[in-house]
Amino acid sequence: MRVLFASLASIGHTYPLIPLAIAARDAGHEVHFAVGDAVHEPLAANGLRPFRPADAFYEIYPEDLEPELARLKPDLVVHEWGLPGAAVAAHRAGIPGLWHGFGRMIPAGIGFDPPTRNAEAPGRPHVDICPPSLQDPDFLAEPRIPLRPVPFSPPSAPLTWGGQQVVYLTLGTAFGTAELLTTAIRGLAALDVHVVVATGRIRPEELGAVPSNVTVRAWVSQADLLPDVDVVVHHGGSGTTLGALAVGAPQLLLPQGADQFANAEAVVSAGAGLRLLGDEASAEAIADQVRALLPHSRNAHRDAARVLAEEIAAMPSPEDVARRLPDFQ
Repeated sequence: MRVLFASLASIGHTYPLIPLAIAARDAGHEVHFAVGDAVHEPLAANGLRPFRPADAFYEIYPEDLEPELARLKPDLVVHEWGLPGAAVAAHRAGIPGLWHGFGRMIPAGIGFDPPTRNAEAPGRPHVDICPPSLQDPDFLAEPRIPLRPVPFSPPSAPLTWGGQQVVYLTLGTAFGTAELLTTAIRGLAALDVHVVVATGRIRPEELGAVPSNVTVRAWVSQADLLPDVDVVVHHGGSGTTLGALAVGAPQLLLPQGADQFANAEAVVSAGAGLRLLGDEASAEAIADQVRALLPHSRNAHRDAARVLAEEIAAMPSPEDVARRLPDFQ
């Protein structure tokens, strides 16, 4: 079977699709990936045949993809939530399509309509990587294909920190400022922990000198790091939120925009983390909140995170879902 994946050209939108694309490739399907070239390198490294349709840079419109559908003649199109144009193009071409989520259902009003509102491709199932207990209750009534969220990230240089507890700090690749990151580093460095910082869109040199118990990298492989961390301090992006939950790590969320506020609300409501908004996020407040999340004899947040990790582990794997893909032609 020939499967075409499609996404916006950003880490937060492309990487959640990669585990299923790799599993489909391993299951013997011919996999192609339509996306802007900013994320081609990890796709090509995994044999996923990336290409840029038309002159697409970030967004892909139906007119961009339609000639490629005629050329490739895929049996199935798997497109992420942020790319309704792919749904429209597949529907017009008479090719079955699957929506693929990247977290909780997209809150209304953050820049594009939730996919269930797209009248040109109604009723098609959603591949849903959010554990049901965190998913929007109304969305659970939609046709869904549960899929375990599996973190993906290219490798990075190895990290060492001795026997200290580890706090991972990131503000993602789309939001965040050097000021907030510096404030968080100042608060966390005062704790008896080692702090690993992934600067994302911020250049490491913008942060200046950092204390000896802080390691700053432009890029950190979350998939490799998260199993070893004790607390995650982050922006509330879907990938980091689900990645931390999958390993049972409690979180302090500092939401900045898009779906991050909804993710923070869901994590806090589940008891698996804490949240600071806007001016609340001082160095002292960040240190106090993380201190409450670090391992100790009684930590309800850690217990709640472990319950969610067990729920995620019980979800179907990418290999399980890849074996079912022919059923959706």
